[in-house]
Amino acid sequence: PVPRVPLPCTCSASLCSSNNELFQLYTYFHIAMRSVKHGRACSCRTVLKIHNLDMTTAVSYLSSTDVAMQMLGAAYIQHQCYHSNEAKTMVRSLKGISALVQLFSSENQEVQRYATGATRNLIYENMDNKTALIEAGGISKLIGALREPDDELRKNITGILWNLSSKDSLKERLARESLSELTERVLVPLSGGGDAGVIQQSASEADIFYNTTGCLRNLSSVNERTRQQMRETRGLVDSLVGYIENSLQEGKGEDKGVENCVCVLRNLSYQLYSEIPASVQMRLEGPTRAQDTRHNDPISCFTPQSKKAKDRNQDLSTFSEVARVPKGTDWLWHPQIVALYNRILQNTETNTATCEGAAGALQNITAGDSRWASVLCRVALEQERMLPVILDLLRNPTDAELRSLTGLLRNLSRHCKNKADMATKVVNILVNKLPSDGHQKEPSSEVVVNICGVLNNLVTGSSLAARDITYFDGLPKLVSIKTCHDNSPGKLKAARAASTVLSNMFQYTKLHKDYKQVSLSVKPS
Repeated sequence: PVPRVPLPCTCSASLCSSNNELFQLYTYFHIAMRSVKHGRACSCRTVLKIHNLDMTTAVSYLSSTDVAMQMLGAAYIQHQCYHSNEAKTMVRSLKGISALVQLFSSENQEVQRYATGATRNLIYENMDNKTALIEAGGISKLIGALREPDDELRKNITGILWNLSSKDSLKERLARESLSELTERVLVPLSGGGDAGVIQQSASEADIFYNTTGCLRNLSSVNERTRQQMRETRGLVDSLVGYIENSLQEGKGEDKGVENCVCVLRNLSYQLYSEIPASVQMRLEGPTRAQDTRHNDPISCFTPQSKKAKDRNQDLSTFSEVARVPKGTDWLWHPQIVALYNRILQNTETNTATCEGAAGALQNITAGDSRWASVLCRVALEQERMLPVILDLLRNPTDAELRSLTGLLRNLSRHCKNKADMATKVVNILVNKLPSDGHQKEPSSEVVVNICGVLNNLVTGSSLAARDITYFDGLPKLVSIKTCHDNSPGKLKAARAASTVLSNMFQYTKLHKDYKQVSLSVKPS
């Protein structure tokens, strides 16, 4: 089956500041007191002028040589753009975005905070302002300011980058200009890596880490080129894995940062075996298989049950193809990552996105005809004993979880050694998940196709699967899915999948009597 496609984060960083008058008065008071502190007069007339500020004046203050006026202009913009799209448009038309960008590199950190806070609100759900920010050289200025040891500033910057990453048209450029610095300055130090192996984050650092991983989650969803760049970024994959491991160790599997990290790994595992370097592909396939492939022999002729396939299957206790201790990109296909995903599935009860991400990542690395996909299937089934975990998760999943879980089962059923044993454990559960006909909207057609794929893999390997489908009233459902539908592309695909299962069930002539007992005439399509 097709691996789980990469998905961006469904939300973006929140706005900066509150939208009440208290914030405005506090800001003005703060700036007024700062003026007094530095020997600048601040009369009642000046305060009145501040209270009656307009957008044109505020933008002009951004170019002032007076630090207090720069902060005032940025604070006014930040406040006005919290709740007004009209204000966002006005700032752009007044060339205020380029003026704010220049303040990102101010020597005064307070100015930097106000300027980035204003920008964070300016670009929120505003594509024109996002584009203007990038055209003004905003990314490089933001990355430069990220080096400042100020949590509030770094929170604003990572929030801006997260918002920018929500648009596909901006992702490649953002990845090129920010990926290395985000990894080095945020991801690595805040992931709990190193000798300590403990996550030590303040509340602000937790927000910074969440913003950053939200940005990476979006970037990892765009295309192969960016996925490759992320896989090759030193420390990125190690930090994601390290954060997940440390969070699970501390009983924080439901953490939103864990969700982002798992989803990034899932996206980076998409189409993994076709996108990794040829030298790695050859190593994972083994010399015999690699030679067969070079001679254009069809891979499918070596089924998982064939003698040649069995000869190539090795003892699961040793893996000469990979390092004993995974590092960097190796984590994405290393057997140890299967154990990590298994732990996630067992320790995530309420965060369905994390569960779906882990199942989707497992689906990705077990998909296809490659030898290594088959090896990882065996690791999941025989070494990690994951089947009971998956079946338990099938009790009340969301549709997104169900898509990934059934997709994973489809891969596992294809490569498992004992299909009869697997059939006795999964057929009843999966048949119960099937709709009564092709007109039902739930589960989705993708889930129906996956379930039929699992059933077909088991039926072609064991008559017990065909027997159990019949016993648990699967025949009427399969026939109705095949014949009763609305001719939409998804329903037609599901109908073809159901037809394939029925056709292969018909090959067991000894079961024809059982088929007739349920008052059905099952014939090959």
